[in-house]
Amino acid sequence: MAFCAAARENEPMKTQDTEVETVIHRRVAAARDGREPAVIARLGSGWALFAQQQFVRGYCLLLPDPVVPQLNDLSAEARSHYLQDMARLGDAVLRATNAVRINYAILGNQEPALHAHVMPRFADEADELRTQHPWAYDWLAATPYEPAAFEELAEAIRRELTRMGVSRPMRYAPGERVGQPVT
Repeated sequence: MAFCAAARENEPMKTQDTEVETVIHRRVAAARDGREPAVIARLGSGWALFAQQQFVRGYCLLLPDPVVPQLNDLSAEARSHYLQDMARLGDAVLRATNAVRINYAILGNQEPALHAHVMPRFADEADELRTQHPWAYDWLAATPYEPAAFEELAEAIRRELTRMGVSRPMRYAPGERVGQPVT
């Protein structure tokens, strides 16, 4: 009986969510095809990329590849790999940005697909925001991601991920095929 329980621990749990096409699915497909300009690096469990709204500089996402509805849908091994990649992305962002800490969040309420938020926090944030959760910021007023403005930071994060042995080869350079048809 213990063997069966152990075997089940390594199996993904079945959720009631039916998988739907989400922004996460579209961004992963674009990353695979070289059409996602916000890609920083390919990791073993997915894609590290900049968030579209940069309420703090260096705010990243880790998108799983393949996309699953939630963390519990991964096997124990895949779940560990994803969470370890999330922490390593945080380590790289911490070093590249000189942040004082990294906040992590996995929600999936608005986009029902697994994705992790990796958010650097800085000592020079406004007093009323520094000790608040990241959603206290006015996200509509946040700086939008622009590839040219983040090129140097992307390279610094990529360098850290490579140094840690986490990054994987990519078929295309980030955003190399923006505007080209889907392959």
